[in-house]
Amino acid sequence: MGVLDFWVTFLFLVFSLQSQVSNSQNLTCNPNDLKALRSFLIGLESGINGWVTNSTNSSSPNCCTWAGIRCDDSGRVVELELPRQRLTGQISDSLGGLNQLKTLNFSTNFLRGSIPHSLFQLPNLELLDLSNNDLSGSIPMNINLPSLKVLDFDDNSLEGTIPSGVCNNLTRIQSIRVACNYLTGSIPPGLGNCSSLVRLCLGSNFFAGDVPEDLFRLPELTWLSISENRLSGPLSSGVGNLSKLAHLDISANGFSGEIPDVFALLVKLEDFSAQSNRFSGRIPPSLSNSRTISSLLLRNNSLSGSIDLNCKAMTSLVSLDLATNDFNGSVPANLPSCTQLKTINLARNNFSGQVPESFRNFHSLSSLSFSNSSIYNLSSALEILQHCQSLTTLVLTLNFQNEMLPSDGILGFKKLKALVIANCRLTGVIPQWFRGLNKLQLLDLSWNRLGGKIPPWLGDFNSLFYIDLSNNSLTGEIPKNLTGLPRLILGNVPLQDPSLDFPFFVKRNKSAANGLQYNQIRSFPPTLDLSENNLTGPIWPEFGNLKKLHVLDLKFNSLSGIIPSNLSGMTSIESLDLSHNNLSGTIPLSLVNLSFLSQFNVAYNHLFGEIPAGGQFPTFPNSSFEGNVGLCGEHSSSPCVITNQGPQVSHTESTRRKGVVIGMAVGIGFGTTFLLAVMFLILWRASSRREVDPEKEEVDGTEKELEEIGSKLVVLFGNKDNNSNNNKELCLDDLLKATNDFDQENIIGCGGFGLVYRATLPDSRKVAIKRLCGEYGQMEREFQAEVEALSRAQHTNLVLLQGYCTYKNDRLLIYSYMENGSLDYWLHEKPDGPSSLDWDTRLHIARGAARGLSYLHQSCEPHILHRDIKSSNILLDENFEAHLADFGLARLILPYDTHVTTDLVGTLGYIPPEYGQASVATYKGDVYSFGVVLLELITGKRPMDICKPKGTRDLISWVLQMRREKRESEVFDPFIYDKQHSKELMRVLEIACRCLCECPKLRPSTQQLVSWLDNVDLDV
Repeated sequence: MGVLDFWVTFLFLVFSLQSQVSNSQNLTCNPNDLKALRSFLIGLESGINGWVTNSTNSSSPNCCTWAGIRCDDSGRVVELELPRQRLTGQISDSLGGLNQLKTLNFSTNFLRGSIPHSLFQLPNLELLDLSNNDLSGSIPMNINLPSLKVLDFDDNSLEGTIPSGVCNNLTRIQSIRVACNYLTGSIPPGLGNCSSLVRLCLGSNFFAGDVPEDLFRLPELTWLSISENRLSGPLSSGVGNLSKLAHLDISANGFSGEIPDVFALLVKLEDFSAQSNRFSGRIPPSLSNSRTISSLLLRNNSLSGSIDLNCKAMTSLVSLDLATNDFNGSVPANLPSCTQLKTINLARNNFSGQVPESFRNFHSLSSLSFSNSSIYNLSSALEILQHCQSLTTLVLTLNFQNEMLPSDGILGFKKLKALVIANCRLTGVIPQWFRGLNKLQLLDLSWNRLGGKIPPWLGDFNSLFYIDLSNNSLTGEIPKNLTGLPRLILGNVPLQDPSLDFPFFVKRNKSAANGLQYNQIRSFPPTLDLSENNLTGPIWPEFGNLKKLHVLDLKFNSLSGIIPSNLSGMTSIESLDLSHNNLSGTIPLSLVNLSFLSQFNVAYNHLFGEIPAGGQFPTFPNSSFEGNVGLCGEHSSSPCVITNQGPQVSHTESTRRKGVVIGMAVGIGFGTTFLLAVMFLILWRASSRREVDPEKEEVDGTEKELEEIGSKLVVLFGNKDNNSNNNKELCLDDLLKATNDFDQENIIGCGGFGLVYRATLPDSRKVAIKRLCGEYGQMEREFQAEVEALSRAQHTNLVLLQGYCTYKNDRLLIYSYMENGSLDYWLHEKPDGPSSLDWDTRLHIARGAARGLSYLHQSCEPHILHRDIKSSNILLDENFEAHLADFGLARLILPYDTHVTTDLVGTLGYIPPEYGQASVATYKGDVYSFGVVLLELITGKRPMDICKPKGTRDLISWVLQMRREKRESEVFDPFIYDKQHSKELMRVLEIACRCLCECPKLRPSTQQLVSWLDNVDLDV
């Protein structure tokens, strides 16, 4: 009987389920709902996949079967969900007719215009998500959504104020998100009436004034973010009433006074961020004893006194940032008692004394910065800190003044990846114990007084890619071993530990979704800076092996010999400074092949012959070649002449040779005087550059410059990322403040034409500012014309040029800021990146990048050829929308041009085969490179990986071989491969292979690419 009962029950459930499915399929949507949806579709500029408005039979279309729609048993539409569907156009007021609607989600699209008032009158609506669009207008005053639980308008262009009575008819609201808009006024009273509110996000707007008291009477609130506004006044002690609060972010406002001592009441608070305000006084005792705080960020205030943290109580503390305050006294000796504490930034305070002996047992510590304090006894500090077993970053800049770098007694630091002991005026030599720092990636000992030779074993460090030994007194030859550093030859800089921070250079974003493009170790350009020393000997030809080196600075030494032609092998070099040495010979013509070279200086040597005229050389200033009397050509006042006896020499040089006899007759008389004058000049110049205080020189120069340029206006272009209604003028002084006078802490990248800085403008917009290198005084009109032309390249899938500013030799370009970094980072470097990018996201990225490239090739006037399509030039915003970057490096093409001439650029693994046979770059070459990116997306592999076994190093060859063997399914990234997506993956593989056809004429156009990718998921 038990078995029979089971089968009877089973069959009953099966028939019941079939009946329900049949009923669902037979549902016919309400005619009024159908009419409303049709009107909505008409307001869009493109269709929606899966929506059929015209029926093939006599009956009306059944909207209950359309994608993104769910109906109830009576055929009424209750859910309308179309996130990430690339919808463009405006939201129709007709949707107000869907009066049974419970869920409306249009997030992450390209919708614009105002939000229809009818949407705020839907009695059954529970979720309204319009985030990540370009909606404008204001939030209406008469909101009547009694059932609403979630309202999300984040990241739009909404203006005006929040209605004061917003909570009167939102009695069930649990989440309000309106961050990243242009809302103004004060935070209205009345939000305290939203008694069920759990999350409130008002950050990145223009709210001003005090925070209303009733905001602190929300019993269920767990998340409160009001950061990056213009709020002021004291922080109310009423915040202690929010007993369930877990996250509190009030950073980047104007709060002042003391931080209220109410944290004993916030028993669930985990994250407290109050950085960049005007708080004063001490850290309140209740905060210093919080058992739940994990992240405490109080940087850039005016807090004072000693740091009295009760680490025995603060058992959850992981990250502590108290930099740029007025704390004094000694470094807290009890910090190791915070057993979970990993990251400490105490830079730019008034600490004194020594590193506490207790730090010897600080086993959880991974990142430590004491920079810009008055700490002393370096030997003791290093002896103690070497026992911190987890330490990966150590920044001790501007401490230990005039001490000696210890030569022995240090055996620890086995995990150290970044060591910065700069600007301490240390004496001694680079010690032998450094040899044990075999995981070091970044070493900065600049602006000290170290002597002796550079140890050859520095070239044996497998991970080292950034070396700065500048402004010391190092002697001897440059060790040839430095030309064998693996990371400067092969690249592939390893990722840092997730907790690794570089407070010396950058300020890390707390949110994992922000700043990924910049706050990673590979953002620092691979660098070898040995300038301002006493080095002698030659520049080794083997430097040409450093194919991944970006910056080589050897200026102000006594190097001799020729400039090796092999330096043309440094194919990634961006800055090469060999000035103020004793180099002779000619400038190698092969250097014109360095396509990314943006800074070049050989001034004040003994060079002769013609200055090369090709490649990047026409863009270099005349000052890069001055002080070499034998040079001639474009950048010299002496034209080159041809002699029968030898190579080209300047007319001045030829005339001088003709007067040798006369010169010998009179030279003896003047020789002694001349030599004495030269010796005096050399001694004076050497003394001057050694005695100048670099900090004072920089400050004096900056002050003088600011007096001249403070009112220089910035030219802003009208595009999506510029608020067209913001009439406030932007001046160069604003850019200087936003970057802290282009402080290296704000460096976020090193591009092909200069450094890039992260900045927050006065209107709170985050931007990336590219500071171009070189002198362009004679190219002012050409520069402005080119920038104006680039600004007209406006598309959703391009990194937009928002504006520019010129002043003397400075050229600043202002670009949109991309929150999620590059596709290369997510595919190949972020530990959980590949698993985080599901197939739908990867396909969305491919489609967006294709649209951006198609716009450059076919719609932009004049057309633009990119010439360096690769995954690291595809940047991702916070919604993982793809944006092509660095298209400004390409030359603008007139409509009748078919190619760009000889100045080819590109990256190994992406360069089409025909570029090796002819010195032209073409549109079909861009398509080839895009095909490589498609392979990266579906395989998860790099185009070239020298560490892979032979036969798999070249991604293209391996994929084509697997296709020939009918083993296509084995090439797909296991994170995305499943039966559900197998046909789509095969179609994208087919598209990629067409792009990679060896015959350029057989490759598709970018317009075809867009069409194919848009339809890849149809009929599969």
